[in-house]
Amino acid sequence: FAHFGWVTGDAGVRLPDDNTVWKADRSTLATNQALRLSWENGQGLRFIRTITLDDNFMFSVKQRVENSGPKAVTLYPYGLVSRTGTPKTLGFFILHEGLLGVINDQLKEIDYDDLQEAGKITAKSRGGWLGITDKYWLVALVPDQKAQIDTNFRHTLQNKEDKYQVDYLSGAVVVQSGGAGEVSNRLFAGAKEVTLLDAYEKDLGISRFDLAIDFGWFYFLTKPIFFVLLWLKGLIGNFGLAILALTVMIKALFFPLANKSYKAMSKMRKLAPEMKVMRERYADDKPKMQQELMAMYKKEKVNPASGCLPIVVQIPVFFALYKVLFVTIEMRHAPFYGWINDLSAPDPTVVWNLFGLLPFDPASFMPAFLLIGAWPFLMACTMFLQQKISPQPPDPMQAKIFMFMPLIFLFIFATFPAGLVIYWTWNNLLSITQRWVIMKR
Repeated sequence: FAHFGWVTGDAGVRLPDDNTVWKADRSTLATNQALRLSWENGQGLRFIRTITLDDNFMFSVKQRVENSGPKAVTLYPYGLVSRTGTPKTLGFFILHEGLLGVINDQLKEIDYDDLQEAGKITAKSRGGWLGITDKYWLVALVPDQKAQIDTNFRHTLQNKEDKYQVDYLSGAVVVQSGGAGEVSNRLFAGAKEVTLLDAYEKDLGISRFDLAIDFGWFYFLTKPIFFVLLWLKGLIGNFGLAILALTVMIKALFFPLANKSYKAMSKMRKLAPEMKVMRERYADDKPKMQQELMAMYKKEKVNPASGCLPIVVQIPVFFALYKVLFVTIEMRHAPFYGWINDLSAPDPTVVWNLFGLLPFDPASFMPAFLLIGAWPFLMACTMFLQQKISPQPPDPMQAKIFMFMPLIFLFIFATFPAGLVIYWTWNNLLSITQRWVIMKR
């Protein structure tokens, strides 16, 4: 639950609490229609709370105090969010689930177990926001962005049950006799849609509100990739096709580098017989063999490491796309074609029952990495084809390990989102085509 209110250091001042009965000017809270609550404490203070709600679950809460008493009163506004019980989290290291906030323009993420150990974490901030999140949903307190606040992240045990709370306390509001004071705060309780959080950040001036979505270390890549996918989806009408189009764009971007790499790999294939003879000749003299090999590379103008460059430069892109598919709610339940109804989830088919032809469900007794779907199987096939047209490692042991890579990746990709497997399969096919053309030349 979430709660806003006042505290005071003045003795004897009655403040509204959980048992206060407010007078309301309407019976329901409708979107974009203000609900006004009022209560008098019998000591000359009248508390007025006005709540409005937009279409995307951003609450605006204006608290006003009117003082008709004989002396001034000093009040401190606060807001809090409380959660009872420790929720079950997905446990992925690339996804934060727990308490978080932007304190002095810096993102702070606190796991449930870390707060259990710490008990309480405090910080001072000007503006910012703080709340509790899971994969797709967020509840966040948004104080006045110009106010100096004391923030708290707390864990307590009540009747052997975990209680988590985020709260803030703003500076003093002095309400003079015959005067009034007010503060405005917000509370967001909804889906973490990228464009929505960006709009709130821009329109309401909420400091770095988009960081509620865990875009990770490659933020500078992840968010642009998401917007490119969103733009392509608007043009094509399907996120799966947008992923295929994005893959072509990425391949085009790295085309010169890939061409240079594949040419070097083709030269390595031609040099393979000579390298084999050289290794046999200097089998008992490893330093001499390395020296002769380096001399040959220099003479033929070949860099043996260049074949790895296209893969190395694509690893950040691959990871960024993985984050986009995994953390953005826009990808949740986004369909492709055929049996893929959710690009953010693993391929639902399984090779062991012939992709659904046999009347049993392997998921009921097999671990997730053994549930190999059709798309991971296709990905492994394309990876095997890539290896067949690539230069083989001269060392026999390395060659054997190299041949096992498609099998290893088959089990790894079985648990990955289908959209990522489709991207990697399509990327492999484009790479195979590009290599084949260069080798024919």
